[in-house]
Amino acid sequence: MSKLRIAVVGAGAFGRNHMRVIRSLPNAELTAICDSNREHAQTAAVEFETRAVSLEELPGLVDAAIVAVPTSAHAAVGCALLEAGIDILVEKPIAPTMAEANALVESAARHGRVLQVGHLERFNPAITALAERITVPLFFEIHRLSLFTPRALDVDVVLDLMIHDIDILLALTGKMPEEVRAAGISILSEKVDIANVRLAFPGGCVANVTASRVYTERVRKMRVFQPHQYISLDYHKQEAVAFSVSGDRQIGYDPFRITKAEPLALELTHFVECVTTRATPRVDGVEARKALAVSLDIMRHIDAHAETIAASLAAHPHLP
Repeated sequence: MSKLRIAVVGAGAFGRNHMRVIRSLPNAELTAICDSNREHAQTAAVEFETRAVSLEELPGLVDAAIVAVPTSAHAAVGCALLEAGIDILVEKPIAPTMAEANALVESAARHGRVLQVGHLERFNPAITALAERITVPLFFEIHRLSLFTPRALDVDVVLDLMIHDIDILLALTGKMPEEVRAAGISILSEKVDIANVRLAFPGGCVANVTASRVYTERVRKMRVFQPHQYISLDYHKQEAVAFSVSGDRQIGYDPFRITKAEPLALELTHFVECVTTRATPRVDGVEARKALAVSLDIMRHIDAHAETIAASLAAHPHLP
């Protein structure tokens, strides 16, 4: 079989990671690179031994494309590619607004194209193993903390980092939250840089999620509590262990058997398979839209909390 011809649109850090992995896949080839900055595209094309072209040149040249442009341009670029008959993988979040997310979902359906969204943690082997061990989750404690970088300051930390864990929570619980409480503050950017959220799901499950991009180290951890069992998971190390209580009140220690692999390679392999077989992606536009809806709701609650704090401070004008 001929290799799937793939373009990467966006020659930034995310795009370059996609370029690297695509070149390693046996059934795909990096056919072209696009970027609004032609010089960046040319530099990447030389490094990855392909060619730089404009977006308008892609129809007929490629079968599929990775959309790794700024979030604000996802809908415009993605819809143009879908309408040109090109299957796409859009980096997360699917879009900055529900209207733009709907436009992508509707365009993919109308043109019969594959639309996958880059919720990378769905392909983390530790999460895959956890999904097989979940019974009735009652409480989640999740921390996703990063060093500050100007890489993704066009969106708040909720859409930049926390949305990964929102997507995982929706997948593991199979439900949308019925109650949201949230707080967040800006520290080094004009957007929210650290946020804490409490989500309550139907049936009593509660999740406490913290995301920060102004931390001193990189932390990606989840703790899950379910009847007679506590599971600790490290996204980054791809490790998980379960602590269980038996009928005779003995504590069991059960490390998960996990075959470690690069999530991006697994995600792109899945994308190639979906394009080739016309299967629905694990994280399609409909799934990604749910995570976006919850994330935007969280942002509304953060804004409301900020107004409450501002009113409280205004009532104490003598504070230093």
